[in-house]
Amino acid sequence: MSAKKILMLVGDYVEDYEAMVPFQMLTMVGHQVETVCPGKKKGESVKTAIHDFEGDQTYSEKRGHNFAITATFDEIKPENYDALVIPGGRAPEYLRLNEQVLKLVQHFATAKKPIASICHGQQILTAAGIVEGRTCTAYPAVKPELMRAGAKWSEINATYSNACVDGNLVTAPAWPAHPAWMKEFLKVLGSKIEA
Repeated sequence: MSAKKILMLVGDYVEDYEAMVPFQMLTMVGHQVETVCPGKKKGESVKTAIHDFEGDQTYSEKRGHNFAITATFDEIKPENYDALVIPGGRAPEYLRLNEQVLKLVQHFATAKKPIASICHGQQILTAAGIVEGRTCTAYPAVKPELMRAGAKWSEINATYSNACVDGNLVTAPAWPAHPAWMKEFLKVLGSKIEA
């Protein structure tokens, strides 16, 4: 397996598991993952939020951890990265308002580089205008945005544990899908994992 250089886009109140677990999994198999956040520099951190499914009509939210930023957003060049990961949580809601974020995502889409997005991360994909005609899934509350942006909704998320692949785009509904989401993303990256 040739190691890939992967960019992870995060912000304050990114979903804790959706940032930390993929970061650890991708690093574990030998890829280099750099984390960035607009307005933050290498060595700083973002606060995370833990979203849980506890039988309420929507998820609950609790304060999580501090998640380290490993590269300065204003200094990165998207052409130096092989793939992009967009975790969910509350961060995508405001990150999608940043034109530089949208240009960054559009670079990966136009270059047909692998993109993994989960939960509310797809809010950034819709704002970047890259889902039209693409089949994807997300947290159900994001479905109306995806549909209005021209995406085709995948019904695979009944258990929140599945992932949807459409070419270079790998999407999932929420952190219970990590095993399927990362497995499919690793396939798209061309990574081979020995059993």
